[in-house]
Amino acid sequence: MEVNEIIKDPGIWAGQNKPGLPLEKADVVVFSIPFDGGVSFRSGAKAAPKALREITYTSPPTTEYFESFDGISVLDLGDMTGKDREEIFAQAEAATYSAVKAGKFFTMIGGDHSVTIPVLKGIDRAIGEPFGIIHIDAHTDLCDNMGGNKLSHGSTERRALELRNIAGPESLFFLAIRSLELEELEFVRNNPVNILSAKEIYEKGVAECLKTVKHKLKGLNKIYITVDIDCLDPAYAGGTGTPQIGGLTSRELLTLLRGLFDLPIIGFDVVEVAPELDPSLTAVFAARRIITECWGHYLRKAGKLK
Repeated sequence: MEVNEIIKDPGIWAGQNKPGLPLEKADVVVFSIPFDGGVSFRSGAKAAPKALREITYTSPPTTEYFESFDGISVLDLGDMTGKDREEIFAQAEAATYSAVKAGKFFTMIGGDHSVTIPVLKGIDRAIGEPFGIIHIDAHTDLCDNMGGNKLSHGSTERRALELRNIAGPESLFFLAIRSLELEELEFVRNNPVNILSAKEIYEKGVAECLKTVKHKLKGLNKIYITVDIDCLDPAYAGGTGTPQIGGLTSRELLTLLRGLFDLPIIGFDVVEVAPELDPSLTAVFAARRIITECWGHYLRKAGKLK
């Protein structure tokens, strides 16, 4: 894989990037998939990785809980690229497999939500036990296909249900949902799907919802979180392809993520950020904050915060 010039720069990721660091010495592994060929509506998410990295120079290595992660080792593997989707997805699956096999906490930056599919395949291939997925999104992405495309951004979790180590719908938990295709509505009505809508999170409160998620997924030793930026109300993240009003506030999402890290989280992604759809870059800055706060939650459990 050819490494972009920006990846060689130790100034990104709040100055914590360590170019050329051996995988086994990294505290956090990062890679990106600048692909948005799986969208059904507005494109633009392929530009997110570059836009996101470019604003991490000015990000301090601290969390909102007044903790420092200065001095950690971030290994940015760069963009998964190739001549076509098959080659890009194969690289992404291989990068995920290597990180999980090495026991490394990792972050993937999309891309549209279809890019989570090879990541989940990489996890599935690397482990020998059941794992769970927490899907934070306006949509469930449970369509078998969209326009004949079985690897669309609306089919992410339908493909997950085909994996060897996903026991069934009970291994998934959907949060902030507020829009369903007719096919998804039928699936949800006829299967034991765990869902807390954005409305329910608002009415019940984040703390109560966290209790439900933890109870449902308590038997799993490995859990992956995928965050579609449209889980946020467009007032907080306008730059995304399919915004839906009535979403989470930024405060609700940050509090939710901290609580979810009480579970055994092995990695997470942020997808569907489309910088060109919002000149103020609200979604890009939201994604940056999501990433650094999630690193803080992982590092706090690992005893590596100052």
